[in-house]
Amino acid sequence: MSAGTALAPSGEQFELVAGDQRLVVVEVGAGLRTYAAGDRELLDGYARDAMCASGRGQLLLPWPNRIEDGTYEFDGRTHRLPLTEPSAHNAIHGLVRWAAWTATEREAHRIVMRHRLNPQPGYPFALDLAVAYELSDRGLGVRTTATNVGAAAAPYGCGAHPYLRLGSDGVDPLVLHVPARAVAISNARGLPERTEAVDGTELDFREPRAIGATVLDNAFTELERDADGVARARVEDPRSGDSVALWVDETYSYLMVFTGDPLPDVARRSLAIEPMTCPPNAFRSGESLFRLDPGKSVTTAWGIDPF
Repeated sequence: MSAGTALAPSGEQFELVAGDQRLVVVEVGAGLRTYAAGDRELLDGYARDAMCASGRGQLLLPWPNRIEDGTYEFDGRTHRLPLTEPSAHNAIHGLVRWAAWTATEREAHRIVMRHRLNPQPGYPFALDLAVAYELSDRGLGVRTTATNVGAAAAPYGCGAHPYLRLGSDGVDPLVLHVPARAVAISNARGLPERTEAVDGTELDFREPRAIGATVLDNAFTELERDADGVARARVEDPRSGDSVALWVDETYSYLMVFTGDPLPDVARRSLAIEPMTCPPNAFRSGESLFRLDPGKSVTTAWGIDPF
């Protein structure tokens, strides 16, 4: 950085290009700032001189979503995390969103970002984290690997927070397809109280239909998958015919779908479809939570198909 050049709030910027696709990954949190295919901006991102808000494009590690009261038990010990959602008395979206990551591999169409998550109050475990972003003729692929480099087993979950955007008229006219048979119903603190079948409810998007006035802030599960084990959620603009899909491999059991209503900067103008390996509050419930023994790794994959 030369004298007189201000550092971007999101740190160093890494641009990837493949054909007419362009992607910007940032140093802070190793998140996605922008992604475009041709003249279509597919993410509701943010400017280079702005700080990330509302979780846009961020990685959610070592847990996605919320932990009630910031406390959980693991292997007989109680841990207490900082309450990063103080209004609801929760810990939210992990520990790495504002950490500096390092680019260790870089090509025109691909980058690998790495971060050492050191033991700290509330999460006294050590993880080496790596996320690989790659553009190809199939769109964007994201592979996240966590390796336990500590001496004790660690709880782990993985998520990401992209906001998909089509056109400029908000989410109401968009047609949504979510291939999920069940959905978590949460309380006012965003914590799941029960899981229900979507059949016969306003949350059934197994057949594509317009979002309309539906307010979405729900973790969908029991995902219907293709023969290759991949589940795909899709958003389409029926006026232009443009569409974008978010896919997840079998390590992701949940898709959080969020119309952003409580957040003025994204409210109903874009749709977050958040891949999550576990549901909200998994550090307390244990549901779909990875147990990483010392020396063990887990790799998860998701992506965005703009074609």
